[in-house]
Order: sequence, then C-alpha cells, then structure tokens
Amino acid sequence: MRGPDGPSGYGDGTRSVRAGEGAAVPGAPLRPSPVFAAPFQLGDQPPRAGGADAYARTEQPTLRVFEDAVGELDGGRCLSFATGMAALTAAVLACARSGNRIVLPSDGYYTTRLLAAEELARFGIEVQYVPTPEIGRFAADGGLAGARMVLLETPSNPQLDVCDIAAVAEAAHATGALVAVDNTTATPLGQRPLALGADLTVGSDTKALTGHSDVLLGHVTVTDDDLYAAVKGFRDRTGSTPGPFEAWLGHRSMSTLDLRLARQATNAAAVADLLAGHPAVRDVRWPWRAGDPSFALAARQMLRPNGVVSAELPDEAAVARLLGASRLWAAATSFGGVHSTIDRRAQWGGDAVPGGFVRLSCGIEDTADLVADLSRALDALG
Repeated sequence: MRGPDGPSGYGDGTRSVRAGEGAAVPGAPLRPSPVFAAPFQLGDQPPRAGGADAYARTEQPTLRVFEDAVGELDGGRCLSFATGMAALTAAVLACARSGNRIVLPSDGYYTTRLLAAEELARFGIEVQYVPTPEIGRFAADGGLAGARMVLLETPSNPQLDVCDIAAVAEAAHATGALVAVDNTTATPLGQRPLALGADLTVGSDTKALTGHSDVLLGHVTVTDDDLYAAVKGFRDRTGSTPGPFEAWLGHRSMSTLDLRLARQATNAAAVADLLAGHPAVRDVRWPWRAGDPSFALAARQMLRPNGVVSAELPDEAAVARLLGASRLWAAATSFGGVHSTIDRRAQWGGDAVPGGFVRLSCGIEDTADLVADLSRALDALG
C-alpha cells in the first residue's frame, strides 16, 4: 500500500483496511495472525543479524505490522506503546532533559499535566502552560524562544479548542523548538500533523483509532531518523512496549476507522444541534458546527470531523438526572468508542470546568435512536 513516493492515493476506507499490508502471498491469511513470542530463535546468528528478531521488548513482528499500518496513515515512521500516556511520555523524555523548557497546553488532557507536575519537575524540566486558543499568538510573539519542545493538543480535550499547527510549527522551528501534537481526538484520518510541520505526532490508540473500548495502546510517529532512534531507544530501555495481542487487536480494529468516524460525526452533528437548542444546556462545543469558535480553523486544518461534543448542564445533579433517564448514553470516561458515552469531567478533579460540564462521545448507534433517547433524557431536566 506504499508506493515509491509515499502513501497510496486511495481513499480513507481503503487505506484503513489495507494500511500496512505487504504483497499478497498465496496460502497466507488475509491479515497476519499475532505472533506470541518473547524470545526468538537465534541459532548461530548474533541478535538482530540481518534484521532478525531477538527479544520482543525491542522488536516483534506483530508490533511491526501495527506500526506499519499506523505509520502509513500518519505519514511517517511509527512506534507503538502500551498506552497513550506511555507514548506521550516517550515523546517528551526522549527529547528533553534537565534544564530544558517545554510548553504544554493548560487546557489539555489532565494526566499530561500530572506527568509534568509529578515527574518532569523532579527531573529538572521546566514546564510552561499556555491555553490552546492562545498558543498561536504566544508562538508568534516569540514565546517559544529557548524552549526545547511545544506540545499541542488539537482539538483539546475536553473543551475542543483548535490551534493552528502549521503556524505554531513555523514559529517553533524558527527558534529551534520541536513540535509534538497529541492527535488523539482527530485521529490520523482527521488530521495529519506531520504534513502540517509537526516533528512528532502522538496518539492514545485506546480511543477512536481502535475504537472498541477493549484495548490500551498508544503510538508516536515521526519522519526524522534521529528522532525515531531517540524515541525507540527510550521505549526499549524503559519497557513501554505493548504486547502482540494488543497490537493485533489494534490493527484489526483500524479496518473500520473510516466507517466509525463517519457515523460518529453524523451523530455528533445531530447531538450538537439538539443540545444547542435546549434551554438547560449552554456552551455547546463541536468544532465543525457553524458558529463554534474553532469552526473556521478546523474546517481549514482538519480533514474530517469526529464524534466528540462538549456542553455544560446546570450542575452535577442535572448530569445525574440526564444519565438516569437515558437508555443509550452510558456514564463512562474515555471516548471514540462504538458506544455513546457521557463523562462528567469535574468528577476527576483535573480539569478547570464547572460541575455540570460533560464530554459526550457519540458512538455508532443509529442517529435517530441516539437523538430520540437524548431528547427524552433532556426532558427530565425540566
């Protein structure tokens, strides 16, 4: 599926199904089965001679199949990790050291901020926080001078703000800073940060990329060989490599990514409209809805919408009533799965949001059913 000049020109559906495939071999399965092995036979050959596998922490055939597939969608060389946070940790610590400054989104995933407060600080790495809507101006005004890295999360989680990757990358590279983008919410089909100038793209593949709420995975993709070696070295030494079954599940699940994103986006559009029209709901956010503060930039930068919507209900009790009256919307964290879920973010204590703020992850149920169920649940709010 990769031509001499890079990814094939096929559409998203074909790429999702065929990414990472090699030439057809008569008698072989359509999709490679997982290889369950930690050590491999070495015979009289030294480890890794001629590319041979030796030990699964550093090289494993099932991981390579998954990495080839994700890398093709991302447009670079991919490394898989046991979780999204393992991937993000590697992206940062493989590039930064004591005395460096990195810039993180103050409104991004709260565990990223916990990583900074509890781990990066004790390693002597200075952290500066900038809100996603302000990072473009901050970069343009020279705020990245002297920084080792800026991490962008766009759309941000959970408030779904968008920043201009290309503009920040241009400003960052002018000062010698690296740009990493947490692309979890968008997925590689929805946004290609490397093509926009980022140095690293990071994903929690637990979310929409695999999309079935049954596997923990993450990845980092780069285009620079030295960065690849640095991230791989960090992964191999710290042991954050995923298992073969998880990698196999991830590759299998990617096949339906195009279909799942399409239905989730359709559902999100309908849900956002329903919420915006209800008097008990305020501050509905979905970057692809006309009038959203991020609409113009999302339409220009992103390739397609997804299924995550945020909104604010009156309070915690209102969220409980809504969930109690619903049959199709489950109370659960994470997002991007085939089931529709509602997560009251304030319960986790990491986000600066009101008690009634919710992140809705639209699944792949029938749109009419989801809207009807949510409408009945909203009626319970009075």
